[in-house]
Formats: sequence, structure tokens, C-alpha cells
Amino acid sequence: MALSVSHISSMLETARDLTLEAARDATLARKAPTRALPSNQLKKLLDSRSERDVLEGLRRVITMSYRQPVSQTLPFFSHVIKNVASPSLQVKKLVYIYLLQHAEHEPDTALLSINTIQKSLTDQSPQVRALALRVMSSIRVPVISQIVSLGIKRGAGDMSPYVRRAAALAIPKCYSLDPNTEPQLLEYLLTLLSDKQYFVAGAAVAAFLQMCPDRLDLIHPHYRSLVRKLVDMDEWGQLATLRLMTVYARKCFPRRTKKVKKANTNNTKGSAKPTKGFYDSESDSDEQDETDMQEIVVLDPDLELLLKSCQPLLQSRNAAVVIAVARAYLYLGTTEYLFPAIGPLIALLRGTDDVQHIALYNIVQVCLSHPEPFVKYYNHFLVQSTDAPHIWRLKLELLTLIFPYSPPKLQSLILAELSHFSHSGSLDLGLVKEAVRAIGRCSQSDATSPKTSARCLRLLLAHIGSADARLVAESLEVIRHLIQRDPESHRTTVVRLAKHLDAATSPQARASIIWLVGEFAGLDPENNIAADVLRILAKGFADEAEPAKLQIVLLAAKVYLHHLNANPPQDQAKSPEPEAAKSPLEGYEEDGGFGDQHFDSKEPESEAHIQHPIEALYQYILLLARYDTSYDLRDRTRLYKALLATPTSTQLATLLLLAPKPVPHTPSPSETRKDFVLGSASLVIGDEGGVGGLRGYEALPAWVKEGQEPDPSLRDESTTPSPYEAGGRAVTAGEKLDAAASMSRVPQYARSDSPLSGMGGARPKEKEKEKTLDEWLASEEEEDETDEETDEDEEEETEDESEAEETESEEESDEDDERANLVK
Repeated sequence: MALSVSHISSMLETARDLTLEAARDATLARKAPTRALPSNQLKKLLDSRSERDVLEGLRRVITMSYRQPVSQTLPFFSHVIKNVASPSLQVKKLVYIYLLQHAEHEPDTALLSINTIQKSLTDQSPQVRALALRVMSSIRVPVISQIVSLGIKRGAGDMSPYVRRAAALAIPKCYSLDPNTEPQLLEYLLTLLSDKQYFVAGAAVAAFLQMCPDRLDLIHPHYRSLVRKLVDMDEWGQLATLRLMTVYARKCFPRRTKKVKKANTNNTKGSAKPTKGFYDSESDSDEQDETDMQEIVVLDPDLELLLKSCQPLLQSRNAAVVIAVARAYLYLGTTEYLFPAIGPLIALLRGTDDVQHIALYNIVQVCLSHPEPFVKYYNHFLVQSTDAPHIWRLKLELLTLIFPYSPPKLQSLILAELSHFSHSGSLDLGLVKEAVRAIGRCSQSDATSPKTSARCLRLLLAHIGSADARLVAESLEVIRHLIQRDPESHRTTVVRLAKHLDAATSPQARASIIWLVGEFAGLDPENNIAADVLRILAKGFADEAEPAKLQIVLLAAKVYLHHLNANPPQDQAKSPEPEAAKSPLEGYEEDGGFGDQHFDSKEPESEAHIQHPIEALYQYILLLARYDTSYDLRDRTRLYKALLATPTSTQLATLLLLAPKPVPHTPSPSETRKDFVLGSASLVIGDEGGVGGLRGYEALPAWVKEGQEPDPSLRDESTTPSPYEAGGRAVTAGEKLDAAASMSRVPQYARSDSPLSGMGGARPKEKEKEKTLDEWLASEEEEDETDEETDEDEEEETEDESEAEETESEEESDEDDERANLVK
């Protein structure tokens, strides 16, 4: 009875402790900020013999270490280290966390705990062994580098894969602690790379990338095994392996191509190939054969093994793994491998905003080189009302990239979408301007039809009468690019813009229209409106802004130059006398201006000599600009006046003012990021990360030249194939037992590994029938009975033999006695 009462009381005490602990945890969960306790009380909790008090003290100290400087929690170092030998796993974890944060500040005291941590390497629990190895390698004390190396050696041969994984992750930490341990660490790393457990191989690859990423010669014998384990690795192991294999493939597999005959899809079924004439030259046939051939990429078998092993990873739940597979297909494979990765990339747009943002950057990077497969996913690129600015900018860029490769119906839909956002005044002004630029990029594509380009131009011309000056300026900038691409087909466009000159109020917009009139109005001399536009602008020259004044002066110079080229002076063919030649700078005054005599004719006007209206208008504009307050305007006026002062300088003026301008091309905004590797942080940061990307960024190496690649035989696996792999799948335990049982039933002479095989030994004619479990048990009992009978027979035989030997010995002794008597 007493025993039962004591048992019940102990159970009640345990239940009480559990209830108090649960209530305390619930209270701590409700109260986020833990109330700080005095240092004496914390030390008392840490020195307590109660596990519950020690846990409470450790939790408070570690909470303080995350909220306060290290100097505030450093006085508790010795009190915390005392609990490193606690049998409780929760206490050990908290002590290890505190030790990692403060070991560098108290290296001598931290060394006192190394022996205890080292003893934990032999603990029965794999979790404790792995945790001890992880903590020992994370303590930044160079003195213990050899101890850490020995711990890694023990962990690399541990029975638990969890401990071997911890050993693999500890290798780069030990190397950074003491680089002199590299030779022995490389041996451990090679052992872990050949580990049969994919759980360990992924961590070993991550350690290889941190320790010696350039030693690709160490990867040769493990290449195929790592590729086969890629599907079963954890997500971080998959990322590390894909990163390593991408570099490995570039440096070890050359890019080979071969020419094959094109598939003849244009000919109809009944059509036949035209016959060659008798006298046709061989060169023509060679050229025809070359046109019928196309180059295709020939992949190495090992590279093809890698690309096929990556395909199941496209279904990964980790966005980084999907992008890593797309990177491998983009830079290593062909379009046949890349197309299946487009759908998983689009599926990332359903994630959170940050994942969607990074996924859009990578989708744009792929779309810059392969836009065709993205056409059918256009509905994912339509701008929504909830999209942030950094999201809709990338979506508009994607719409412009797939626009040239879309069918006419889809092109009409994209233009309607862009037109909607370009007319919406209530939306963000940045979205309106970006929509206008997107329309311009759509019309500038070479694959765009003339009908679609005309529609884009009509959409842009609709913004000329807008009240928003910045929108008008942006539209005119895009229109100017369109006109420069094909000036002959846009003569009426320039006239239409000149009519909107009075409605344009923005200085930049007026300057753009004036430049277009002066640049392209002279294409049709019979319908040249430049002189009339100049006459109208001269009336309000004083009220124009400086950008418009600069363009008006330039327009006057171009109109006057056209007049001189159309009506050359009569004495232009004659070579002028040296003393009669007039210097362009003659009459230039010291105050930086020209004298009045340059604006007046030398001789008074007479009835025989009447000044032409264009010349008079040109002189009037120069006179207005002479008294302007802008230094830049006055300097340009003097330049144009000196250039057009003498008839002999008209050729030079024509080269300077009327030379054809290069056709502008507005690239996609992400063209500047095109050289960055897919999936890298520099691709997202862009130009802000510098010219070469962020610090630590490494571009992909170039393809190895053919003939310089390593020998493919180096990738042959030296070890026997793993019994855990059969036909590309994992072998179950039942199958392994059945295989072992079947091997035990096969006679020794029938086995392939038997020494009697191939020596002409007797072989059974018929295959033995498989026995059931009851038959096996019955046969074992019969064998036991026969063994007992044989034992009894052997005992009887031995008894008879012994009796016979005794009788023989007696007879021999009698004969000896008789002989002795006879001798006597």
C-alpha cells in the first residue's frame, strides 16, 4: 500500500511540473518582451540543480544576447559553461548557442569545454554527436584546429548519415580556421563525396564549393554518382550540385556541332525535287547543298545524363531550384530542354511579391534570347491594379518582347492594353510614360507589320493635344524615333505635327516638333513647309523658351542652306581673288559680337537687287538671337553665321547640318543586364551592383575547346555499383532479402563467382523448384534427424574399432610372450 501511494505521489509531482512548465511557456508566448532579471538572480538560476531553473536562466541569457551587446551577457560565461555536461538535450543546445556567440571573447575559458564536447562525439545519440561536431567546428579558436580535424575524421566514418553530413559541413569551417589542414581535409572530403547517402553527398558538394571550387579533377570519378543522386538530395544540396555541374560542364564538355539536312516541309506531297541540268556547275550544287544543311548541337552523353536528371527538379517547391534548372538548360542544353522549363518559371508568378519580383527578372532574361515559348503565357503578363511599380514595369517589358512573335489578334490585344494605360490620367504618371515607351518599342521591331506600325503611330499622335506636358514630350520622343526609321513614309506626319505646334505648350515638345520640321520637311521640295513654320515662329521668338529658341535658330540655318543649294550664286563657280575673299570672322568685335555692318547689306538696296524673303528671314532670326540673354544661343548663332557667310562653305555646312542622322533604336530596359548569369543576385540588382556585378559574382566560364577536354574515362566509377540502386530506382528491403535468399539456394558450382564455374563440373539439368516456408522447416528437421542417426552410427563404429584394436593388442602381447619363452 505504501508503494502505491508513493508511486501515485511521484506521478502527481511529475504532472504538476509539466503543468507549471506549460503555463510558463504559454505566459512567455503571450508576453513577447521578457522582463529582465537581476544578474545575481540569473546566476542563481544557472547554478541551480533543477533542470527547469537552468533552462529558464539559459533562455533569459540568450534572449539578452540577441537584444543587448555581448558585453552585457559575457559575465555569465563561466556559469553557462558549467552546464555543458548536462544530460538534457535542450540544455546542451542552449549552452552551445551561447558558446558560439561568446567563444571568441573568452577563448581560454572556452577551451575548458572542448574536452566535454569531444566526449559527446562518442554519445549513443546521433543527434548529440552531430551537434557536438557542429559546435566544435564553429568555435573560432585556431588552437583547436587539429582537434576539429580529428573530430571530422571520426564523423566521416560514423555509421549515422546525419553525423557524416555534419562532418561535411564542418570541413570548410576547419579550413578557414587553419588552411594548413587542407591535405587531410581533402581526404575526408573525397570520402564524403563518394558516400552512398544522398543526404551526405549534397553537403559534401557544398563544402567542396567553399573549400576548393577549382579542383574539378576531384569530381571526375564522382560525377555520374552525384548526377544520379541529384533527384533525392535536399533543396540546398540540389542548388549546390547544380551550380557545380554547370561550371563542370562548361570546362569539361566541348560544344560540338554537326550539319544535317533540313527537313523539307515546304514541298507538297506530290511535288518532287527539281532535277539538275547536265551542264550545271558543281559550285551551284555545293551552294544548294549548303543551303539545305543546318547545324545542330551534339551533346556529350554525360552532359545529356545531367540534363535528363534535372528534369524532375522542375516540380520542386523551391523557386531557387526551378531557376537553377532553367539556368542549366539555358547555358548547357538546347531549346528542346529549355522549352519544358518555361511553364515552371511562369508558375513562380503565383508566389509572394518578392518571389514574383525575382522570377520576373529571370523570365525577362530568358525571354531576351528565347521569346517564342512565352507567347502562350501572355495573360500572366497583363498589368493588374494591385501590381507594384517594380512588377508592372517588368510585365510591360515582357509584353513588348513577345509582341513581334505574337499572332495579329494577340498584337491587337497588347496594343489595346498599352493604349488603355497610356490614356489613363488617374493612374501613376510613371505607368503612363512607360506604356508610351512600350508602344514605341512595339512599333520599332523589325517583325512588326506596316499596318501595326501605323496603328502604333496613331496611338502616339493622339497624345499631342494632351494637357500633360511630360506625356506629350515622351510621345514626341517616340514619334521622332519612328520617323527617323522611315522618313519617306512619314511626310504627312511631319505636317500633322506642325499643325499641333500651337497647341504644344511644353518647351521640350515644341523643340522636338521644330527639329522634326527642319530635319524632314526638306524631303519634298515642292511641299516644303519649313519656311512658313519659321515665319510663324519668328513672330513669337522672344517669348519662346531656350530649348525652342535653339531649335528655331537651327531651323533658320537649315532653311537658308536649302535656299543656297537650290539657288547657287552666279559667281560661285568662279574662284575668288585672294584679296577679295572675305573672312568669316571679319568684323568680329572684342566684346564677343559682330558689328552691325554684317547684318546690313554692303550696298544700299536698289530696284535691281531685292533681298529674297528666306534670306531676309534668316537675317532677322540672327538679329533676334544676337541680343538674347543666353550665352549658348549667341554662340550657336555666331557659328551658323560664320558657316553660311561665304558661298564656298556651303558644302561644309551641308555636311554638318543636313547629314543623315543614325537611326535610333530603343533597346529593352533589361538589355544592360543581359550578360549576368540567370539566377544571380547581380541580375536583380543590375547596374547598381557595379560594372562587374556584386562582390563575389562569378560569370560562367567559356566552353572548353575541342581536344582540350579531360579524358571521359576519368568519369568511370571505380567502385562497384551500389546495391541500393537497380534500374534507376531504390531497392526495397524485401527485394534485397529475396535476392540474398535466392543466392543461398543456388548451388556453389552454379554461381558465377564460384571457383567451379566454367570448369566442366556437373550441373543440374532442371531448375530446382522454389520451396515454401513449411518445406524449408521440414527439410531442416529431416536434416537434424539424419545428423543424429549418423552421429549414433559413427559412435558405434568407433566402439567396434576400439574393441578390435584392444583384441589385436592382446594377441600381439601373447605372441611376444611366447617368443620370449622360446628364446629362453
